[in-house]
Amino acid sequence: MERPRIVSRAEWLAERRQHLANEKRLTRLADQLAAERRRLPWVRIEKSYEFEGPDGVETLSDLFDGRSQLIVNHFMLGPGWKQGCVGCSFGADHADAGLVHLEQKDVRYVAVSRATLPEIEAFRKRMGWRFKWVSSNASDFNYDFGVSFTKEQMAAGRVVYNFSETQPMSEDLQGTSVFAKDETGAVFHTYSSFARGGEGILGTYALLDVTPKGRDEAGPNGNLGQWVRHHDAYPPSH
Repeated sequence: MERPRIVSRAEWLAERRQHLANEKRLTRLADQLAAERRRLPWVRIEKSYEFEGPDGVETLSDLFDGRSQLIVNHFMLGPGWKQGCVGCSFGADHADAGLVHLEQKDVRYVAVSRATLPEIEAFRKRMGWRFKWVSSNASDFNYDFGVSFTKEQMAAGRVVYNFSETQPMSEDLQGTSVFAKDETGAVFHTYSSFARGGEGILGTYALLDVTPKGRDEAGPNGNLGQWVRHHDAYPPSH
């Protein structure tokens, strides 16, 4: 990285104030975007989905666990995988830390994967996460919400991911889907995001972004894949 100019405190303050004005514009734009997101229309869920979890077979409605809002993390862990996706695990570390705060705001957070429940439980135990994690192995849930693809779709070489057609990278990809339940018990799909849409929960990125080196992801793919590891796989820190 090229070293920035070295200046006086007065010069630094002048440039910092100019940058602050840009930061404030971004904050206001983020507020506007969040308000627009809350105004998106809802789609009623008519299809019945069942999941296998530690409490037995549950429906999508059951996953709310008495709350009116549900965040589903489509975690990349397919049948037969030895461990979960590194990027999904990075996000799960952050979400797990926020569970107590989410539950105070009428929000339930649940991970869903196509792996079998024993495969899920083995990896969850290894990682030490507390959030609920269920298997959609016997349902179309992941396929219907655009994060898993059939062998036929993979063979065709084109799938729809992140709202556009693209080449498939894996039978399972990352995403987040949000649902709401009304006073009658009806369940609605309110929002979904994919790919970099999940960066918003990564507090580590927010901290790195204020450091001189920033995210420092200059590898061939320019993303977290070049440095993030499962949190039990990093070498000992100094």
